[in-house]
Amino acid sequence: MLVQILLVLAGLALLTFAADHLVLGSSHLATRLRISPVVVGVVVIGVGTSTPEFLVSALAASRGDTGIAVGNLVGSNILNLTLILGIAALIAPFTVDSTLIRREVPLAVASVAVFAVLAWWGLSPMTALVAALAAAGALYMLVRWARSSGNQELTAEVAEFNAAGRAVMVGPVSRPPAWFEPVRTALGLAGVLAGAQLLVVNAATIATALGVPQLVIGFTLVALGTSLPELVTTIQAQRRGETDLVVGNLFGSNLFNGLAGGAMVGFASGMDHPARAGLPLLVAMAFTALIAWALLHRGLRLSRADGLVLLGAYALTLPLLTA
Repeated sequence: MLVQILLVLAGLALLTFAADHLVLGSSHLATRLRISPVVVGVVVIGVGTSTPEFLVSALAASRGDTGIAVGNLVGSNILNLTLILGIAALIAPFTVDSTLIRREVPLAVASVAVFAVLAWWGLSPMTALVAALAAAGALYMLVRWARSSGNQELTAEVAEFNAAGRAVMVGPVSRPPAWFEPVRTALGLAGVLAGAQLLVVNAATIATALGVPQLVIGFTLVALGTSLPELVTTIQAQRRGETDLVVGNLFGSNLFNGLAGGAMVGFASGMDHPARAGLPLLVAMAFTALIAWALLHRGLRLSRADGLVLLGAYALTLPLLTA
């Protein structure tokens, strides 16, 4: 058992480290190819930060560990808007842009609701097709909104993101050679896959040894591990005062987890063994998204008291694992 626990921790560490460099490498590569900053910001960085959830859940579903697969997605969605957003509010109360609350946040909440319905029916190739089409539509809307509102702020954020990642790897002045970013991206992807393999295989072994349902392990241990990149990004952005980035990253992660992640799990599960979650847990996931939206919509700010409410909401979801 101790060996499996150590391997799970090693998988989480590798997953977090590799996912960071996968996103940085792909973002820098897209910038080198002169892809629009809007596309880099919304698609490359936005989808990239959810890569751990995608690959861990898809790998688990392909192995037949559907409880871990769907538990990870549901758990990550609840964690993002309760524990992580609550911690951000406790660090410092913040305000958000009204446009974000009117457009991107409702789209993310609707995406979570669609995912909840599909996960209740069962994530199979049929429902996966619905989720994939919904994900494509959501991406189209996000890119369209970003283009229509002007991309100066997004361009600046992408430039800052790239500069920070380059400074960490090669120093603040030097410019890496042309081959560096493709190799970095490939190694990051390989690391994410290896970390996901370590995490899923050993988490399933621990669940079997303890007699704990895979859904519980996926919702707690695996979801917390795959949400570490969002937690780190949120704390860093909050310290820099980039509050819109905090909210956009967390709600955006839920959007991609539910639709794109749900599609990958459905295709990997097959028709014979669809991935499902219990109705109480899925309802709780949808309600936590609504609660977070309502708190932000009220006055366009989140106070420390609101943060405590969100932390309490996370604690209340844990007993539902046995429902």
